[in-house]
Amino acid sequence: MKRLLALTLSVLLLAGCAPAAQPPEDVSTPPPSPPPVVQPVPEPDPDPRQEAIDALLSSMSPEEKVGQLFFAHCPAKNKAELAAEHHLGGYLLFRRDFKDKSVQQVQEEIAAWQEGMTIPLLIGVDEEGGTVARVSGNPKIRKDRFLSPGKLYQQGGLEAILTDCQEKDALLLSLGINVNFAPVADLSTDPKDFIYDRTLGLGVEETCRYISAVTAQMEEDGMGSVLKHFPGYGSNQDTHTGSALDERPLERLRQVDLRPFRAGIHAAEGGTAAVLMSHNILQELDPDRPGSLSPVLYQLLREEIGFNGPALTDDLAMAAITGYAGEESPAVLALAAGCDMVVLSDFQKEIPRVLAALEDGALSQERVDEAVSRVLGWKYDLGLLS
Repeated sequence: MKRLLALTLSVLLLAGCAPAAQPPEDVSTPPPSPPPVVQPVPEPDPDPRQEAIDALLSSMSPEEKVGQLFFAHCPAKNKAELAAEHHLGGYLLFRRDFKDKSVQQVQEEIAAWQEGMTIPLLIGVDEEGGTVARVSGNPKIRKDRFLSPGKLYQQGGLEAILTDCQEKDALLLSLGINVNFAPVADLSTDPKDFIYDRTLGLGVEETCRYISAVTAQMEEDGMGSVLKHFPGYGSNQDTHTGSALDERPLERLRQVDLRPFRAGIHAAEGGTAAVLMSHNILQELDPDRPGSLSPVLYQLLREEIGFNGPALTDDLAMAAITGYAGEESPAVLALAAGCDMVVLSDFQKEIPRVLAALEDGALSQERVDEAVSRVLGWKYDLGLLS
């Protein structure tokens, strides 16, 4: 009996020493975290250049837009009236436009043209030096004709060329000229080539350095440049007098002839350079059309070279084009292919044809607006638009 009582007391004592039962662990869901703070995405700073272009473009009539796509030969009479009436993008001047005129006469004449324009004109000239010197061929404007780049390089290298470039730009700007159809970016080392006398006359490396330096200098001086004749003239015959078939392979163009154009485009960071398309037929790229009328050539310029500035045709009055176009409008063909400004003399005939093509859908509104935007952008970058 005593033994049973002792066993019972032991059990009770052990039970009393056991820890008290713990409450069940809290497994409730924690409160949700506050939502992350979403920072507003800042709007990009306004681009005054694009705003100016867009505002002007949206206010323009079809006639005003189409007129901007013409870099017209300066007519013999009624120059100011015709420019304003047709809303021309620019006038290209030739030797006859300077013949026997003084500096003051040229200045006053160009100023009178600009006075009547809602959108200022591009005033262009071919003043390459050497065989192509429209302004300095007049001794009343400059005592001596500007030398060709090849002769300047022989006399004093790149330094002589840049000194000449600065003097040339200063003279042209003082007259009211804002675009020089130069430099010639073509490569030629053969004096028998048609284009040789207008080139540097040296290899690709020297020509690239020359084109880069001159294009940058022209931009610094405030002068518009025109790199010509894309994709490089090569040893082809004169397209003023007939068609020229260019048989160079595309790989040769990429490795050699396109490089000076790339150099000039990269040097003109401020948008002051344009590119002029040659009339040569590139057999490997588009054997059926002159380059200036070929969508394939404009695609090469835009997509492979990466140029988004204005593309100009060479003069559409040349035999290489008149023989090809026949009864069709060369201006419509060029604009539909991808050019932004056509260079020609018969603008009074061609502007209505472009307007008709725009109206009937042969030329799209999108294509015209793209081209006009590039022309206005060029004018903006040259300081012609506020």
